[in-house]
Amino acid sequence: MSKARRLGLVGGLGVGATVHYYQSLAKAHQDNGLTLDIVITHAETSRVYEYLQADDREGLAGYLLGFIQTLHAAGAELVAIPAVTPHFCIRELVERSPIPLINLFDSLNELAARKISRVAVFGTRFVIQSALFGFLSDVEVISPEPEEVALIHDIYTELAQTGAASSDHYNQLTSLAHTLCTREKLDAILIAGTDLSLIFNEQNIDFPYIDCAALHLQDILNRVS
Repeated sequence: MSKARRLGLVGGLGVGATVHYYQSLAKAHQDNGLTLDIVITHAETSRVYEYLQADDREGLAGYLLGFIQTLHAAGAELVAIPAVTPHFCIRELVERSPIPLINLFDSLNELAARKISRVAVFGTRFVIQSALFGFLSDVEVISPEPEEVALIHDIYTELAQTGAASSDHYNQLTSLAHTLCTREKLDAILIAGTDLSLIFNEQNIDFPYIDCAALHLQDILNRVS
C-alpha cells in the first residue's frame, strides 16, 4: 500500500461530523490501496457560533487559523474543515492558511453540470439563511419558511451536541424535504450539514438530494492520493 499525503482535519465541529469524515476517509483509503495519514485537532462549536452571531469573519478565521497552524506543525500537507458552518470565513481562511485548504464549496461546482438549478438547504440556520454564504451563484437557493428553518436548525444543533439521532428526527426532516420539493419545485435538497449523516444515508433517503460532505470527501481523497 502506498502512503497518502498527510491530511489535517479541524475536528470537533461537531464530533459526529469529524467521526463521519474519519471513518469515510479510512474506508476510502483502504479501498484504494492507500495508507491514511491524518492528524486531527478539536475546535469548539460554541466558539464558532459566537463569531457567526457577531458577523465576525476575521475573528472566526483567526480562531480556526490557530488549529490549522497546529496541524501544519504536526506535518499536515493539506487541511480540511469537516463542517459547513465554519466555511462562513473560508475566503479569509484560504488567504491566511500556511497549507492548502480544501474548500468544501469548490466541490459544489458540478451542480450546474448535473442540471441542478433550484435547491433548498438542510443545515444550521446560518448556512440556510446565508444561502451557503453566497457561493452558489449559478444555483437558486430557496429559503424554507421561518418555522421550517427553526426546525432544521434545532435538529441539527441537537445532533451536533449529542452525536445521536432518532427516528423522530428522520421522520420530521424527511416529511419537510418532501413538502419543500413539491411546494417549491426543487431539483434537490442540499444536505449541507455533516452531522446529518447521523440521520440520512444512501439506503434511507428517499428524496432528491446532494450530499455536500460526500462531494467534499471525494475532493479530499483526490487531493491526498
